[in-house]
Amino acid sequence: MRIREIPPSDRPREKLAARGPASLTDAELLAIFLRTGIKGKSAIALAGDLINLKGSLVALSRCSAAELTQAASGIGPAKAAELVAAFELGKRLARGGAERPVLDSAEAIHATYGAEFQAMDREVLKVALLDTKLRLLLMEEVALGSLNECVAHPREIFRPAIIHSAYGVIVIHNHPSGDPAPSQADHRLTRQLGEAASLLQINLIDHVIMGSSDGGRCPYFSFREAGCL
Repeated sequence: MRIREIPPSDRPREKLAARGPASLTDAELLAIFLRTGIKGKSAIALAGDLINLKGSLVALSRCSAAELTQAASGIGPAKAAELVAAFELGKRLARGGAERPVLDSAEAIHATYGAEFQAMDREVLKVALLDTKLRLLLMEEVALGSLNECVAHPREIFRPAIIHSAYGVIVIHNHPSGDPAPSQADHRLTRQLGEAASLLQINLIDHVIMGSSDGGRCPYFSFREAGCL
């Protein structure tokens, strides 16, 4: 069914105006960005195909513009760019809009960067450089790994802190599986980081693993809160 064949009150734009954005399905929200479908398929059906191909809206948000254009016919460079831009705006809004957030707890770290890390389809390790009031100076990516592993050496992790004369460092990486429970390699890296930080006289504030809240679990793991730092 083409969108013009749908009763006006059930069309995505009209539905949003009358009932608010929360009343729309994921496919209907995407259809508003797509605007038009292709021959024999409405924008809503095309949006549904995209979500089904990737498995979820979160997985779709991880795609680059090039990946979106290859995912389904009818998604050209312009539509792909609009979708990537929309997802990026959502991630930035999820960070709270603060240019220099105060990262004084694992909860604050997750509230600011949880959505961004959850949208990544492979392990990424970043360091947050902080000033004396634990405000963010710079977030720098140190290592990009695979689906389940990210290898980084303490010298690479602490190098940005030395260059920028940061007061403290928070090491953050994600588990794309969604389970933030630390592996043996994560524990080993944290011990090495603690020893290196002591020698370099750098304040290692925390090492936080980002996951998801599936099943009601805590969506992150803090080595500091667990007493491992």
